[in-house]
Amino acid sequence: MANAETEPAKPSMKVPLILGLLLALTSAVGGFFLSSNNMLPFFSAPKSGVQNPVANLQAAPSVIGQAIPESPSFVSVPPLLISLGAGSSSRHLRFAATLETSPGTAEHVEAVMPRIIDVLNGYLRAVETADFDDPAVLTRLRKQMLRRVQLVTETGQISDLLISEFVLD
Repeated sequence: MANAETEPAKPSMKVPLILGLLLALTSAVGGFFLSSNNMLPFFSAPKSGVQNPVANLQAAPSVIGQAIPESPSFVSVPPLLISLGAGSSSRHLRFAATLETSPGTAEHVEAVMPRIIDVLNGYLRAVETADFDDPAVLTRLRKQMLRRVQLVTETGQISDLLISEFVLD
């Protein structure tokens, strides 16, 4: 029983813990308030790049009267019938596509359609027949044909080539 009387009393750990939690909570609330109201100048974005949302709302009525940008046009490529080489199980490839053009350029794309057909026909005849067995062949062919069509037309006129028919028989 003498040991209990001779041991020093342990200080309570609750008071520093509560003070630490209270200080952390106060710091978090204060930091949130300062950052949400842009009161920290060294963390805010430069003035030149910041746009005032109120100024954007005031400018909105002038945008309403402007014309809506034109949507892209689509030009159909006539169906092509390509004869495949003698070593293939299929004899012909039937191919049709649609070209997505920039607004206002559909007439020019239609004017160079004979060149587009020639490029597509030449490319598809050069593809190895074994490549048609690959499941990812359409993605690769589409990219290659799009690039060739873009070279034939002027820059920026063709944005995509959509394959509408690809049949081996």
